[in-house]
Amino acid sequence: MQKHRSQTITNAALLAGFVLLKFVLQYALVDGSYDLHRDEFLHLDQANHLAAGYVSVPPFTAGVAWGIQLLGNSYFWVRVFPALFGALTIVVAWFTVDELKGGLYAKILVATAILLSAMLRINMLFQPNSFDVLCWTLAFYLFIRFIHTQQNKWLYWLGVVIGFGFLNKYTILFLVAGLAIALLVSPYRKVFAQPALYKAVLITLLIASPNIIWQVQHNFPVVAHMQELKSTQLNNVKPSDFLKDQFIFFIGSVFLLIAALVAFVVYKPFRAYRFVGICYVVVLLLFLVLKAKSYYAIGLYPVLLAFGSVYWEQLFNRGWRLYTMPLWVLASIAIFFPIMSVAFPVLSPDQIQAKAEKFKDLNLLKWEDGKDHLLPQDFADMQGWKELTGITKAAYQLIPDSEKDQTLILCDNYGQAGAINYYSRKALPSAVSFNADYIYWFPDLNRLQHIILVKGNGEAPLQESEKQYVQQVKKIGSIDNPYAREVGTTVYLLSGIHPTLKEALYHRLAVMQRKPFPVSD
Repeated sequence: MQKHRSQTITNAALLAGFVLLKFVLQYALVDGSYDLHRDEFLHLDQANHLAAGYVSVPPFTAGVAWGIQLLGNSYFWVRVFPALFGALTIVVAWFTVDELKGGLYAKILVATAILLSAMLRINMLFQPNSFDVLCWTLAFYLFIRFIHTQQNKWLYWLGVVIGFGFLNKYTILFLVAGLAIALLVSPYRKVFAQPALYKAVLITLLIASPNIIWQVQHNFPVVAHMQELKSTQLNNVKPSDFLKDQFIFFIGSVFLLIAALVAFVVYKPFRAYRFVGICYVVVLLLFLVLKAKSYYAIGLYPVLLAFGSVYWEQLFNRGWRLYTMPLWVLASIAIFFPIMSVAFPVLSPDQIQAKAEKFKDLNLLKWEDGKDHLLPQDFADMQGWKELTGITKAAYQLIPDSEKDQTLILCDNYGQAGAINYYSRKALPSAVSFNADYIYWFPDLNRLQHIILVKGNGEAPLQESEKQYVQQVKKIGSIDNPYAREVGTTVYLLSGIHPTLKEALYHRLAVMQRKPFPVSD
């Protein structure tokens, strides 16, 4: 009894240590010279427009963003939640090892593998991806619990997790499809004859229903969003790059992933879990066929790492191999640390410039335009936003106080609009854009007199046909930060707006929202 209690305390202490280290690393790996990422601003802004759905994502992330607002909306709180979801992923993987009868060594292996991986990058940003990976990991854990106990409550909890996973990111449907196919070709196909499964499905549908209803009411904007995503990004995804990234995501623990896949074939105790391996293959094939982004598949790996860790422990717990066990943990650490300084924004832009050749040799300075730049693209997306907000404030101060409430801040993209709204702290009218969810957030334009216009580098503020509807155009300033992806983005103040331009704005909104547009008096 005393020995068991001591082991429990040791397990709990080590798990707590991994969780604490996870939080420390999530903050330590971002240099203070960086702003938030452009994608984070959109999700944070959704908290100001709570709804059952959005053009780009379901509503769960907006709910978390609302909680962040209540806590002060600071960098600290923005980063807490993705770090928390990442830490919980480690916890679930740890307990999955428990379910597989793995020992402390296997738990340390899986925790190290998840901690020192692409998960640090995923959990660095406030996006739906962190909770998505947690839901996938939980789904596998809960079904394994169901297999072991045959208690229906685990299926019901699985329904809850998939329901909230759907409210977070639609990609969890790929897991559902993969798991369904894997179970159909396994001895567990009998689960489809159990009423409890369909009660679990009902739970999922009840949780997901607000978003499903919202999609119906708004003519399924997710379809248009996916079509745009496919034409602008997914069509450029190469199968070879997708598969290469699967290797890179957990490069320090690839041996565990290989071990898991081998174990499903040769290790007798894991025959009962072959559906996990089949699900992995099916989902990867679905993503490959649909040209999905490589990181969509990351949710498959924590459970594989759990299986791989248990099998590895069995392989190395006897004879001379026993003495090599610490080396495998050290290998994950040794492989990670050289990658850390280039894969994360731990260096300031100036420090990266001083080591530009190293970054260039690793092809990290090449952006989606195929050209080399001063920073990796994701890092450049974390520069220049405070500067843009300052220029926008300067434009707003030029407007007479009596006309400030007749001002529209119109941006080229969601990153600009979200950054201005985040950093202005409501000192400016809400910035909007004909991009992403902002098409639903425009204010009343009937009294419009001024437009603060944010345009990309080199773009003219107005087309020739529009100039006659604006009395004055004044250039206020541009982003000068050479490291920013938005360098050269310019702010203009347009004054004396003719009603014809207002109607043109309404018409464009109506087309994008697919509904009749209001005509001003």
